[in-house]
Amino acid sequence: MFIKQFYTGCISEAAYYIESDGVAAVIDPLRDIESYLELAKERKATIKYIFETHFHADFVSGHLDLAKVTGATIVYGPLTQTPLPVHIAKDEEVFRLGKLSIQVLHTPGHTLESSCFLLKDETGKDMAIFTGDTLFVGDVGRPDLAQKTNEITTEDLAGMMYDSLQKRIIPLSDEVIVYPAHGAGSSCGKNLGPETHSTIGAQKASNYALQPQTKEAFIKAVTEGLTAPPQYFPINAKINKEGYDSLDSVLTSGLRPLSVAMLKEHLHNNYILLDTRNSAQFTQGFIPGSISIGLDGRFAEWAGSLLPFNTPIALVTENGKEKESIIRLARVGFDKIVGYVEGGYEAWQAAGEPIDLIIDVEVDEVAMDIAFDPNMVILDVRKETEYADGHIKEALNIPLDHLTDPGSMADLDEQQNIYVHCAGGYRSVIASSLIKRQGIHNIRNIVGGYGQIKELSDKFDIEKDVSVLN
Repeated sequence: MFIKQFYTGCISEAAYYIESDGVAAVIDPLRDIESYLELAKERKATIKYIFETHFHADFVSGHLDLAKVTGATIVYGPLTQTPLPVHIAKDEEVFRLGKLSIQVLHTPGHTLESSCFLLKDETGKDMAIFTGDTLFVGDVGRPDLAQKTNEITTEDLAGMMYDSLQKRIIPLSDEVIVYPAHGAGSSCGKNLGPETHSTIGAQKASNYALQPQTKEAFIKAVTEGLTAPPQYFPINAKINKEGYDSLDSVLTSGLRPLSVAMLKEHLHNNYILLDTRNSAQFTQGFIPGSISIGLDGRFAEWAGSLLPFNTPIALVTENGKEKESIIRLARVGFDKIVGYVEGGYEAWQAAGEPIDLIIDVEVDEVAMDIAFDPNMVILDVRKETEYADGHIKEALNIPLDHLTDPGSMADLDEQQNIYVHCAGGYRSVIASSLIKRQGIHNIRNIVGGYGQIKELSDKFDIEKDVSVLN
């Protein structure tokens, strides 16, 4: 028996490769499939099955491309509805994998088709369960992401989740290993733990969702406090259900070098110009109108949350980061990538074209300015809960994912001295680039964000919003 977890930190996603006697299966693959193919080749194995725990909302799966290359069968659980060529398994259907077997356990709740895959050894003993978004370390999948109708509500799905856990998860032996689809940072749950695997016994002891409780209490626990999911979730779920262009075709288009003249033509056509360099590089100089989303943070998630999917994208990257930028965009469904600026920002600058920048300021300088500048506005772009847990008094809170909403910047204007911060500096640079695109340029980026502000808390008037935290 061989099991390998492929964990992708920037989107908190786990895919799995399982093998026995030269026969392999992949569970919940990402769109870039080379790592699975390379491992199978290295181990002289054949990928026979691709198991999908559900229609993922937070990334585009690699099931179609991987099946095309390997001839493997794509397996979904009961109640799956899709025009794609997949095998819709029956509940408790068993698939042989060398000496091992994988049993489908239908566990609706996160979505209607959600299923777990129970791995058994050659004696039939339960060894591990691949839980998808049904069970995480410390949490369960949120029940508000599936397509709902007048007949099926979030509360109905939460009730299904309760039944699934009671009937399919809790009865398993304590030593069974739990391999979930996501870890900390994922928006598919409310509060996932930092570990990327666990055991049934450990989760029975610590996971709030597996404690003895009534169905009514469970439904309340899993549905209260849910924040709005990222805007790209329904788009990705639809792509996974209906199909997509191959990653190779996306790369062919995206890896087209663009001259400065070609880029100017694209910008004239209102294409998005996405700069994937790190935030420190971006603030020192960028092409006017660029949106900064650096590869050094949760790049794909913020791209999906902030950028339109129907507008072509041209890229500005560090030299050698062109392909990585395209792949990570494709992971969340961006296919309209028209190319990258040949020579990057430096080529634009060398051509004598106009440039823009964002002024970085240290926290101690902010502390001095705040005392005497009546036009100063502190813009805090963290989440509402982060803001409530501590913020500079009278700071304006516009969470980053709200900045693309119509009217979100109505309280900002060029006459103000706008100081932007987040927790550490990544989101504030993204926010500053979005604000500049709206023609507001009197902006300063607070280096180090609220983390640094707390270090000098004696120089600021810090307050909390206890009502939100409770």
